[in-house]
Amino acid sequence: MIQPVLSLADLSVRYPQAAQATLDGLDLTLHPGDTLALVGPSGCGKSTVARAVLQLLPEGSQCTGGLLLAGRDPRRLGRAELRQLRGAAVGLVFQDPMTRLNPLLTIGDHLTDTLAAHRAGSDRRQRRQRAEALLERVGIGPERFVSYPHEFSGGMRQRLAIALAMALEPPLVIADEPTTSLDVAVAGQVMAELTGLCREAGSALLLISHDLALAGRWCERIAVLDQGRLIEQAPAHQLLTAPASDLARRLVARAREREGRASQAPDAAPLLLEIEALRCWHPLTGLPWQRQWLKAVDDVSLRLQQGETIGLVGSSGCGKSTLCRALMGLAPVRGGAVRLEGVDLQRLSGARLRRARRGIQMVFQDPLACLNPQMRVGDAIADPLLIHGLAGRAAARERARELLDAVGLTPPEAFEQRLPRQLSGGQQQRVAIARALILEPKVLLCDESVSMLDAEVQADVLELLRELQRRLGLGILFVTHDLSVASGFCHRVIVLDGGRIVEEGPGARLLSQPQAAITRTLVEASPRLPALA
Repeated sequence: MIQPVLSLADLSVRYPQAAQATLDGLDLTLHPGDTLALVGPSGCGKSTVARAVLQLLPEGSQCTGGLLLAGRDPRRLGRAELRQLRGAAVGLVFQDPMTRLNPLLTIGDHLTDTLAAHRAGSDRRQRRQRAEALLERVGIGPERFVSYPHEFSGGMRQRLAIALAMALEPPLVIADEPTTSLDVAVAGQVMAELTGLCREAGSALLLISHDLALAGRWCERIAVLDQGRLIEQAPAHQLLTAPASDLARRLVARAREREGRASQAPDAAPLLLEIEALRCWHPLTGLPWQRQWLKAVDDVSLRLQQGETIGLVGSSGCGKSTLCRALMGLAPVRGGAVRLEGVDLQRLSGARLRRARRGIQMVFQDPLACLNPQMRVGDAIADPLLIHGLAGRAAARERARELLDAVGLTPPEAFEQRLPRQLSGGQQQRVAIARALILEPKVLLCDESVSMLDAEVQADVLELLRELQRRLGLGILFVTHDLSVASGFCHRVIVLDGGRIVEEGPGARLLSQPQAAITRTLVEASPRLPALA
């Protein structure tokens, strides 16, 4: 009988000072070559499974029940033995690879140091050869051996993280949201490389994800967690087409709702935002008279009406976020015009420009990163009114309570005194939306604002944005790397490539009849739920 690489039997984990267990009697088994996706709502305990297996739990945590990794219980090992087990028995791919990479080490040093720590008998030349072979396997040329992590794109850093996880060919690989911050094309490449390497090494893959379509595309089985308990486990196609549990049915329904079709754009609505031949060029190397330019945004024109949502999609580096930063005045503009309700922002300065820019506000991808960790939620929302001198402290706090209620954080008194870290990811994003709305903008820029949320929370936030748009007449520019999300949420979609618009139209048409090469690539790379029988 083949020994499992991971065996969890009635496993429970309780964090210090927690009112209840994060994992509560979890049973899970993986054999060599298995591919299992672990899904569930925020806070269900998915990432705690990875922390328990690697024994990376906070000091004072309680971890009880059966836990065997490659036949050994990591809780019974000393520090040196545990360090050897990590990497040799299990490789971990993080959501954000920069949290694992040392900015002072070269790409090659990351790999050779890992090999030296676990393979003391190898010499420097052997380690160098193995490191270069690993980099080549994940699509990184040997000429980048001496590069540093900050010189890599997000996709290349994640490829390096995969090479590090597979360096010792461990029997188990845990990938915790490995593609959340990547565009769909790069995400597809990263997952293909990860699953290919696991298949070659005979390693089991435990994929932790909030994306059901991604889970169904790359894993044979899917397990659903809720409140630390295993609710359902089944072959991927079966679970996505005929889920048995209430939670799985709800998750699949919300994921299908996300892939739905947007309503028609409003007819003859007032024009809010007009961008004409906008150029954002960044100087590269060369003498001033021989300068080369990175054309991040090049001759982009679009018109946004009141109550309309336009999706901006494209691969990494296509100019989506640069366009948003330019509209916010956070990136230099080298040409073109930006008109908000007919007023050219490029011709304003000083107090007039500051007043006008209140009409465009932004909701960022990571709400926790854009909120002051030491500032209470109510104060964070009220702060823009104080900065712009639009209200006194008491009036600003009252307006903040109104917006907490408007974004569904009710009663406001239960949330206004909390710190951002005391909220879930969906609640943090609602706070970020409330903060963006307190200046009563005409245009809302949403830059990957739902990509880090699970399917249920993502659907809730999108529905909140729809409702706020109906109520306030907002125009929304919705930046996303996921064409299926843009198709379901946006009235029309614009595809960017190399800083230029290459295709435009209703999302449904782009999905069914893509014309531009990059659009076809995005459509092919977008994981979709299987059709219902």
